[in-house]
Amino acid sequence: MFTPQNQAPYSISPIDPWFNTSTKPAPMFTLQNPTSFQTWRSLTRLLLQSKVLPSEILWQSPDQSSLFTEQPTFPKTTAQIPHVPKHFLDLASTAAAHRTGNQWPHLYNLLWRLTHGETHLLSLPTDPDVFALRAMAKHISRDIHKMHAFVRFRKVSDPSDDREKFVAWFEPDHLIVPLATPFFKKRFAGMDWSILTPDQSVHWDGKKIHFTEGVDQSQAPDSDAQDELWRTYYRSIFNPARLKVKAMQAEMPKKYWKNLPEAQVIEELIATSSARTSGMLETRPSPEKPAPKNAYLEKLQKLPKNS
Repeated sequence: MFTPQNQAPYSISPIDPWFNTSTKPAPMFTLQNPTSFQTWRSLTRLLLQSKVLPSEILWQSPDQSSLFTEQPTFPKTTAQIPHVPKHFLDLASTAAAHRTGNQWPHLYNLLWRLTHGETHLLSLPTDPDVFALRAMAKHISRDIHKMHAFVRFRKVSDPSDDREKFVAWFEPDHLIVPLATPFFKKRFAGMDWSILTPDQSVHWDGKKIHFTEGVDQSQAPDSDAQDELWRTYYRSIFNPARLKVKAMQAEMPKKYWKNLPEAQVIEELIATSSARTSGMLETRPSPEKPAPKNAYLEKLQKLPKNS
């Protein structure tokens, strides 16, 4: 919702004289940051149809909203919205998940420019709007990758249901739950599961996905029997001879360790890696085993070399 800055509630209209005279200042509208890409897309359609310039909007987070903010009214119009490239919509839908809220002015500014003659913008990586949004999209993509890698489901019992159910807790950097969900739906289609986060939770019952509000970590299970399986698996794949602590922490940042059952053994494995590597070097190699007999290979070896 938005209103003109320091003015009475104002109905945006493309025929308003404020848009057609240079003797009066352009109105400033205070606009709450959208809550999702879908709400941003609906809102910007109205803004474009009402010919609201990017420079006429002040974007604010909900906790910064003005006491005078009211829901604006828009005139009915049949004005067509110019088409934009699909890769802009892909970029916008990803960047929209950035937690800072800094994406919204960049998105509308880029949209305005794309629909007002600068159709080549997305081919200019150094353009300030393009550069900022692609950097944000990169942060989102990395966060989604980390969620895919570090979600750990724990089995929970439900006496009222014969189906097994699993619950996981995750703390993403950005508002990525809807973007990350398709992976889990495909990967774990055969079980009922819930992923709880502080922002939003997602649930799969074997038939459909549904979203609920975020919850506190106390709503998630602490541990289950599979935790020890994770630790056993991690010990088995850990190679002390190839340990690079900084590289490992770059791929598995410490902020995720508190929710990973296998993280409980990481420091132990790091501390013992030198001794284990020395032991591996001192161990005499096992004698080479003879190759198993293979009649076909033996026949090939007997063939004349020039045949």
